[in-house]
Amino acid sequence: MSDAFAPSHDFKTQLTDLASAAFAAEGFDASAGRVQPSDRPDLADFQCNGALSVAKQAKANPREVATKIVAHFAGDDRLKSTDIAGPGFLNFVLSDRALSTRANEIAADPRIGAPGVAQRRKVIIDFGGPNVAKEMHIGHLRTAVIGESLKRVMRFMGDEVIGDAHFGDWGYQMGLLIVALREEQPGLPYYDEGFTGDYPAQPPVTLDDLGRIYPAASERGKTDTAFRDMARKATKELQAGRRGYRALWQHFVTVSREALKRDYAALGVEFDLWYGESDADPYVEPMIADLDAKGLLVDDQGARVVHVAKPGETRKKKLDDGSVIEVPSPPPLLAVSSEGSAMYGTTDVATIVQRQKEFGPDLSLYIVDQRQAEHFEQVFRTAYLAGYAREGQLEHAANGTVNGPDGKPYKTRDGGTLKLHVLLAEAIEKATERLREAGLGGGLSEAQFADTAHKVAVAALKFAELSNHRLTNYIFDLDRFTTFEGKTGPYLLYQAVRMKSILRKAAEQGLAAGTIEVTEPAERELVLLLDGFDGALKETYIKRAPNLLADHVYRLAQAFSKFYAACPVLAGDDAAIKASRLGLVTLTLKQLELGLDLMGLSSPDQM
Repeated sequence: MSDAFAPSHDFKTQLTDLASAAFAAEGFDASAGRVQPSDRPDLADFQCNGALSVAKQAKANPREVATKIVAHFAGDDRLKSTDIAGPGFLNFVLSDRALSTRANEIAADPRIGAPGVAQRRKVIIDFGGPNVAKEMHIGHLRTAVIGESLKRVMRFMGDEVIGDAHFGDWGYQMGLLIVALREEQPGLPYYDEGFTGDYPAQPPVTLDDLGRIYPAASERGKTDTAFRDMARKATKELQAGRRGYRALWQHFVTVSREALKRDYAALGVEFDLWYGESDADPYVEPMIADLDAKGLLVDDQGARVVHVAKPGETRKKKLDDGSVIEVPSPPPLLAVSSEGSAMYGTTDVATIVQRQKEFGPDLSLYIVDQRQAEHFEQVFRTAYLAGYAREGQLEHAANGTVNGPDGKPYKTRDGGTLKLHVLLAEAIEKATERLREAGLGGGLSEAQFADTAHKVAVAALKFAELSNHRLTNYIFDLDRFTTFEGKTGPYLLYQAVRMKSILRKAAEQGLAAGTIEVTEPAERELVLLLDGFDGALKETYIKRAPNLLADHVYRLAQAFSKFYAACPVLAGDDAAIKASRLGLVTLTLKQLELGLDLMGLSSPDQM
């Protein structure tokens, strides 16, 4: 996908271009010239293993091939040395001059060495938001944090990105709430079909009420057939436009959304659209008619389904009697229930139709739990079969779960689900404790300290998410996440604050950043990492994997710490060295803070 990006000037690209030209000039495949950062940074900065593969194909000696390639690099002042190691590995060591030049190029670049896309796309990111009537909990953290980071990265790279919360506010759960509330408050006007007046402006329930009513109704619906049938009927009537039910539903949405906005804002997560499944409702009926006209709807035990499995696509299913049968895989999409209501999958397909008509996205990216993989396979295939999207326009960037010490999805000590606002409060309390343990924040006002503790807490939670690959299930450990040591969000903020402190002291002494001159090993390592920002962002973009950006930012912070220990910035009498090192500090801070921002983190000015 290299052609998806604007031209890069990082060392990896420069050396790959040179090596590719050398292999081509010697009659070999140019793709053998791919250069990567060295597996042995103590021996080289970059390496190329292409001589081994082309030599095998040409039945030649790989060291002889490598010798021919090395000759093409003779006299290139960007290289201190080009060596052949082992059976034919090419090792490249950059010159101090090349590193100095590159550092100053990045410093002068408004994008701090970051790449951009070659062609702007319109992208919708679907956050698969929580269901109405449910407070956000720890299980919603991954989708929110990963989605926000991908939105920021893709937008920064040049795409037009629209973030859509996409709440669950229209299905069976709404019917459950309607019938359960009717049992508690049967006298409410919303249930009187003859009522013609104005419905109350004040909601008849609070968020706590919804949080109490919904779980009980959901469990009851699993075993109480009559209750379940009433809920399904209420769902159908709501979707058909029953006036009282629509008004009651609007209360549910309003009460829930205020809490959702509070929790998302506390995490620094923002949406362009606060849509829900209900916003696609006007598209459902004509879409069902279109699916029917295209011969895609099939009657199935009173319901209507779309068969999405290709011929021969099956999986084994064990029946209650112990026998095993072959069934289609993935199974059919249930489009219309036997009660006549639109189902979860139907609404998701209708949302695709809505988005194509209203926005025309080139890509719709769904940041949703991997346990929904089969559901999205059904939805995407239905959309492709009906011509509502082209192959590749719909993508499920799945994520794993946040687990407790037992390896299962995280629960509180009493077996409940940890609410997100409770989690954040606990993280702030722990961050406050950590700051005081480390003797940090003593010179801050009460308001400044509170702001710093909040930033540390958010960084702890979000970096813990982003430092793991999105498909990885990880163990939640607030004590570990909030430490200022190791691969944590607080460690990154501490390094950023340290850089800011150096620059403040320099300004007080009348010192300013100047031209960067690389001479020391710690400076070399730092500049090589600054140069690697381009590749880290590209890989993050292509793989939808913010952990790659998180890894770069962490290694950059580590390299700075080594540089700070080995290369005094403000000490000594050499003005040029001070100016150069201040230039490196300034540049590192800019890239570090950009990386933090792309992950949705923010560093305080002081600690």
